[in-house]
Amino acid sequence: MTATSMFTGDANPYAGGDPYADYRSAELPFTHHANLADRRLGAGVVAANDEFFAQRENLLVPGRAEFDPEHFGHKGKIMDGWETRRRRGVSAGHPWPADDDHDWALVRLGAPGVIRGIVVDTAHFRGNHPQAVSVEGTALPGSPSPEDLLADDVKWTTLVPRTPVGGHAANGFAVDVEQRFTHLRVKQHPDGGIARLRVHGEVVPDPAWLAALGTFDVVALENGGRVEDASDLFYSPATNTIQPGRSRKMDDGWETRRRRDRGNDWIAYRLAERSRIRAVEIDTAYLKGNAAGWASLSVKDGEGGEGGEWREILPRTRLQPDTNHRFVLAEEAVGTHARVDIFPDGGISRLRLFGALTEDGAARLAARHQELGG
Repeated sequence: MTATSMFTGDANPYAGGDPYADYRSAELPFTHHANLADRRLGAGVVAANDEFFAQRENLLVPGRAEFDPEHFGHKGKIMDGWETRRRRGVSAGHPWPADDDHDWALVRLGAPGVIRGIVVDTAHFRGNHPQAVSVEGTALPGSPSPEDLLADDVKWTTLVPRTPVGGHAANGFAVDVEQRFTHLRVKQHPDGGIARLRVHGEVVPDPAWLAALGTFDVVALENGGRVEDASDLFYSPATNTIQPGRSRKMDDGWETRRRRDRGNDWIAYRLAERSRIRAVEIDTAYLKGNAAGWASLSVKDGEGGEGGEWREILPRTRLQPDTNHRFVLAEEAVGTHARVDIFPDGGISRLRLFGALTEDGAARLAARHQELGG
């Protein structure tokens, strides 16, 4: 583990105006990876030992934490995060918390995978943040209960050792553990508040589940697909196009800035593994005056995107605004990568590529799953 961004101590008291004006942050090298703790993937905070001031579920709310200086309730200041009460010692002679005192929360990842970095965001917790945090991970099959996760025989692996953090800051930690995890245990020492938790990594799906499905979306984030590159990320991340479900609002898709040249925009994807694609969906839901005018789809068959050339499997086709377009391919298209090109600019909300893994693709996926402790 490497602390990528080190902030310690309290932030200044809120002085009015933009509360993010003095927010402490830094460029983090792992945030291009998907957030495995995204609620849209099914992530949840399944338990916490204390949430007296602010609920544990706030940790995974999409978007940055908000601050209202006038918002108080019967228990005190209402914060957009997870906040516990102040810990006390055992007696008047020793009123301070013990060195090992801490509060904890159990987080179910929305998609199991290899974790590349964690952000513990203490936005707006200026003097009430934890002194230090630590994070552990485990992998359990099925849908374990909080009691299952807290059992004595569960093996937890340290991802972030106990490390000092700063208030009102994005505390980032790069993680170098080649292992598949399904759940995290987040600890704050000795108490305090955390606004948001982001867990960036690579999805590692269960090959037995995909085999049982037979035909599935081979580019979906939850099945191990990922975005490798995109021409434009001005308004929204390209990863939105492979999130679960249909888009529910305009910024839940991918939209590019307006082009003033003769080029076009595109996204390149890595499929879950080598696949046979049979059908395609290109959805422009909620993109009404800014949907792409046309789209085409190509595949490439080669590890790491090397070897072979991009081969067009869906020619440039007119798109309608706010519409889900479905295409059955005349013949199966085999590949490891896919690329959608839109013309000339605009956006799409979702891309679905339905098919199945090839025999060699399924074998490689099963081997990686086993290597990572699955």
